[in-house]
Amino acid sequence: MRKFSRQRGVSLIEVMMALLIFSIGMIGAAGLLVMSTRSNQAAYLRTQVTYLAKSMADRMRANPQGVWSNSYDATYPNTTTQDCSTSGCNATQLANHDQGVWSSQLTTFLAQPQATIKCDAGNAGYTPSSTQISMVPPYGGNCHMTISWFEQSAGDQNDQKQRQTNDTKQAFEWDFQP
Repeated sequence: MRKFSRQRGVSLIEVMMALLIFSIGMIGAAGLLVMSTRSNQAAYLRTQVTYLAKSMADRMRANPQGVWSNSYDATYPNTTTQDCSTSGCNATQLANHDQGVWSSQLTTFLAQPQATIKCDAGNAGYTPSSTQISMVPPYGGNCHMTISWFEQSAGDQNDQKQRQTNDTKQAFEWDFQP
């Protein structure tokens, strides 16, 4: 006498259903993991851009003569190079050195970067003479910095190329006073 003969195989179906539900949950978790990796990469790049922008602003703040003479106004990355490690540099040469270092950093940390810096002393309230500029006055104008780059996303190279052609170019704009 078998009393439980009708339930034969029911536990196997229950196990298979539990396995199916668990598998769907794991697929969802894998999708979240991919999305969090992409978000972390985007946040990392934005942090790098902020660091790079502040780095150049600090360089400009340390060389007000170069800023007054518009030596930092340029499109980056550029091939400007000036070696100030072996001998002293004047303000323009130091600005060229800063441009070369910053251009190198841009291309190292960002994918296909483009940047511009444009300073305008029109609202400074005064225009110093060449003698006053040699006394290193603080810069009274405003500068505008724009940095744009492609976000390098997780995935294979075809996926990255497709994202770059779909206008995933990011931009950082900053108005500051060095």
